[in-house]
Amino acid sequence: MVMEMDLGRWVFRFFVLALFLPMIVSGNAVFRVQHKFKGREKSLQALRAHDTHRHGRILSAVDLPLGGNGHPSEAGLYFAKIGIGTPSKNYYVQVDTGSDILWVNCAGCVNCPTKSDLGVELTLYDMKASTTADNVGCEDNFCSLYEGPLTGCKPGLPCLYSVLYGDGSSTTGYFVQDFVQYNRVSGNFQTTPTNGTVVFGCGNKQSGELGTSSEALDGILGFGQANSSMLSQLASSGKVKKVFSHCLDNVNGGGIFAIGEVVEPKVNLTPLVPNQAHYNVVLKEIEVGGEPLDIASDVFQSGGGKGTIIDSGTTLAYFPDEVYEPLMNKIWSQHGNLKIVDYGFPNVTFHFEKSISLTVYPHEYLFEIKESEWCVGWQSSGAQGKDGRELTLLGDLVLSNRLVVYDLENQGIGWVEYNFALQASK
Repeated sequence: MVMEMDLGRWVFRFFVLALFLPMIVSGNAVFRVQHKFKGREKSLQALRAHDTHRHGRILSAVDLPLGGNGHPSEAGLYFAKIGIGTPSKNYYVQVDTGSDILWVNCAGCVNCPTKSDLGVELTLYDMKASTTADNVGCEDNFCSLYEGPLTGCKPGLPCLYSVLYGDGSSTTGYFVQDFVQYNRVSGNFQTTPTNGTVVFGCGNKQSGELGTSSEALDGILGFGQANSSMLSQLASSGKVKKVFSHCLDNVNGGGIFAIGEVVEPKVNLTPLVPNQAHYNVVLKEIEVGGEPLDIASDVFQSGGGKGTIIDSGTTLAYFPDEVYEPLMNKIWSQHGNLKIVDYGFPNVTFHFEKSISLTVYPHEYLFEIKESEWCVGWQSSGAQGKDGRELTLLGDLVLSNRLVVYDLENQGIGWVEYNFALQASK
């Protein structure tokens, strides 16, 4: 069944990405994403296993692996279908706020996956089949944006890339540029297709587990902060503001990502911690049922392996033991009738810098695995591995059913409640 969302409450300025997903989207230019666990049985073990893989990957960039093998193709939670080239062909990519560049597997790739159990057809990108494709050389400006050119990069040679993940798996290849298709807001909440030239990685060799996962996809679309990201490229060309947002549905398994300035509803921002590899914010306090946790004031300080990371690719939420234990004790001391979840358990409210707060309700942090068997989405960071045990990581459990805005121009993140599942059913 095709669901339409009433997006009249969202007003975007200029462009928003619409990457040709199979669902019909009404309202502003957006693109739909699909949840990896959609239609599949969930268990706490499966969710934590996913997060272990995820943390091994995203935290490896800052030498804080939380354990697990960091398997890249099992580290993405949401994926989307995008159009690349002329004529346009479709590619399924992980939508990842924890990485920067866009890359897809290319023709002639060694050890690239050929099938996926996610129900999608994998496609190798072939620049020879696109009339708008072009090479990116060492002399091109972009080559210096991607962490500087690799050793031996000289004018006339292709600009190479290499990404090493937490388990030792890697993807290597070279950068190319081609059209990526998206929709432009054309008035009255209608969209018209357009395209923009984007530089992205063309993967020609995969190693380790990267090419063998049953949950493989064609590549990764990074929404990180680096100048090499697709968002940064479109923003530098004047096509969009350097802002993106998402509204994710962890009930039905899906959601939307959008690129461009959100004019309505108004979203207040909490500042990003500068010079961080990920989307780090300053968490000040946690309340349970209106009562603040009695914890040390420096437990949420950033740096030295500490801090709070916002990551849409993580399923649950993780806290240092000195936060996790009093949090759970406070919840159990206030809980009542489990049969009426929202009345039997307390709300949990996070307070961030600039007086920004986020309340997570019992029906969001408790989930029923099977009849009469419930699990709690709050987890201990220490249980994930010996490193990163002092990190607070807020994932899909906290971010779902909210419009979350990443304003990189003003270096802040904000959110408002938005029940995606309810709006999608209208």
